[in-house]
Amino acid sequence: MEIKPVPLPDVWRIRQVVMYPEENLDFVKLGEDEKGLHWGVYIKGEPVSVISVFEEWGQVQFRKFATLHPHQGKGYGTALLQYVMDWAKRQGKRSIWCNARLTATSIYKKFGMKATGTSWQKYGLDFIKMEKQLQHRMQIIPAIDIIDGKCVRLTQGDYQQKKVYNEHPLEVALEFEGAGLERLHLVDLDGAKAGAVKNWKVLETIAAKIKMVIDFGGGIKTDKDVDIVFNSGAALATVGSIAVKNEQEFVKWLLTYGADKFLLGADVKEEKIAVGGWLETTDIWIYDFIEKYLAHGVQQIFCTDVSKDGLLQGPATELYQNIIRKFPTLNLIASGGVSNMNDVLQLQEIGCSGAIIGKAIYEGHVTINDLAKL
Repeated sequence: MEIKPVPLPDVWRIRQVVMYPEENLDFVKLGEDEKGLHWGVYIKGEPVSVISVFEEWGQVQFRKFATLHPHQGKGYGTALLQYVMDWAKRQGKRSIWCNARLTATSIYKKFGMKATGTSWQKYGLDFIKMEKQLQHRMQIIPAIDIIDGKCVRLTQGDYQQKKVYNEHPLEVALEFEGAGLERLHLVDLDGAKAGAVKNWKVLETIAAKIKMVIDFGGGIKTDKDVDIVFNSGAALATVGSIAVKNEQEFVKWLLTYGADKFLLGADVKEEKIAVGGWLETTDIWIYDFIEKYLAHGVQQIFCTDVSKDGLLQGPATELYQNIIRKFPTLNLIASGGVSNMNDVLQLQEIGCSGAIIGKAIYEGHVTINDLAKL
């Protein structure tokens, strides 16, 4: 037995024979195949089991895992999946997941993978997401808030407490990328205030010059806003209030664009969701809010304790610990309150998948290079 890369024509052939024998070859081809890694088990020089792997944002997804019928039950599939697991760990990937048929979850459970969310149907079959955390590597996500095209920071969301740090956000983004940071949290404060995306030109300019994964939010209320954000170069659209006030519209977006294209924000005051620039506190418990949207397939949520944001008095670690304890498979991103590197390390220790940091960087309480080391 030998495990090695498999040419795509062989991958497609085995997929078809094993998974969809009644369909033509084009049916089993994925649009992402050219970007993926494809490994297989070879017996006497012929591939008998294949798996396709795709990387994104520190996560590994494997798809179209198939073993030819005469070779099933001989441990080849198990060996191939173990190979992928070991590879992902060596690469420092945070987690590995797949969309599994409900009838085939037992093999994934043997590898410590757990079902997340609710099941769904496709092609007349029942599927569910299976996932395993491989190792904890917290992602540092610097923030750029924009008013009038300039890089600013507010204190507790108050537009009257505004400080301009740089009139050219692109310069700031290039500095972050130059230090090795891979994610960028871009916030259109003008858009948030107006209820419609305003600073999309800034997004377009930054996205054209850097390779960082950009999430962009602020004023995303309509289909047009979502299209503008994606067409301007954002990898993810950041939403908050609409998920609270118009659940039907947000769920429609999740189904239309894919849940992995959205970063959901949850502003919290005393464990209740706050909206409207934090001026309005709802009766929605943060845990009910998270549970509902996890079931809709949302994979990343960032949570801001409004009493902490912009004050440099430490993050809401107790709140985050409670959320992680209740939802261990959630990719929870901390936001607000970081004042020094000890805060950052504490967030990593409790299991946050990421930390959005803004004012602490601009005020010199943490350095970009120190953050990049994480």
